[in-house]
Amino acid sequence: MGPSPDLVARFRHDLEALDGEPERIGTAVSGGPDSLALLLLAAAAFPGRVEAATVDHGLRAEGAEEAALVAALCGRLGCPHETLKVEVASAGAGLQGEARRARYAALRAWAGRRGLPLLATAHHQDDQAETLLMRLQRGSGLAGLSAIRPIRPEGPSLLLVRPMLGWTRAELAGIVAAAGIAAADDPSNRDPRFDRVAMRRFLAANPQFQPARLARSAAALREAGDALAWAADQLAPDRLTSAGGEWRIDPAGLPRELRRRLLARAVAEIRDAAGLASTRTVGEDVESLLATLEAGGAGTLAGVMARGGAVWHLRLAPPRRA
Repeated sequence: MGPSPDLVARFRHDLEALDGEPERIGTAVSGGPDSLALLLLAAAAFPGRVEAATVDHGLRAEGAEEAALVAALCGRLGCPHETLKVEVASAGAGLQGEARRARYAALRAWAGRRGLPLLATAHHQDDQAETLLMRLQRGSGLAGLSAIRPIRPEGPSLLLVRPMLGWTRAELAGIVAAAGIAAADDPSNRDPRFDRVAMRRFLAANPQFQPARLARSAAALREAGDALAWAADQLAPDRLTSAGGEWRIDPAGLPRELRRRLLARAVAEIRDAAGLASTRTVGEDVESLLATLEAGGAGTLAGVMARGGAVWHLRLAPPRRA
């Protein structure tokens, strides 16, 4: 049995609220209950416009079998399906972080080959609440506390959309159960070594922390971050200037968060002008350089050297000597 008309209409509304009526949609479907619900809802809401991909990370022997089960379901639903096999690095951002990196790289490449403008994932309200708690535990700033964004660019011709951030894990599991489908069970979802599992257990043991309220807080923080980004855009033409390979920031009278954003923008612009790849370090480590410049000192971040004072001066650092 497919999802009820009310649920299908709700899903259609939630997805169209992100980017209008889609021509074609790619869905990331692992075989777990969340992504199977996404597939069922998308296929019912937009028949003939949905494709699916399953990423086999090669970390579990059951991965290939689960991908085959998703492929069979896609066959019944009339959705093209492809299994994407990836290799996960043994170092770097940890097992889950590296698996995520490999997964999204494979999904982006698949969407590009298929000419899909949208890639939908099944992140939901409980995921949002868990992510907010994880970011709080790590001492994240405003951008991190915005948690999972409902829409973001994944390159020049692909949008990543999360239309189910207003749905609960229980609702999605109910859709799959009502369809008579046995979802895959990934034991890593119960492994206490992973931060997300710890947050899931914390929420279960402390029901006063309601996922819906935590998700609303994440949305409010995201809106505040978007407002500050808009303010920084308005300030940049007058407060952030460049000439002769040097960038200058006039920080006078600005709230500290806007100084931070202009500094991060300057570092990114300098790296971009030099043909250097973007780096997360700019966003994560700008606080230390900001404090140095506010004190009138000098420092370096991501290959950019900066000097404080009434006006901050930044330029590309010279290459290091061997």
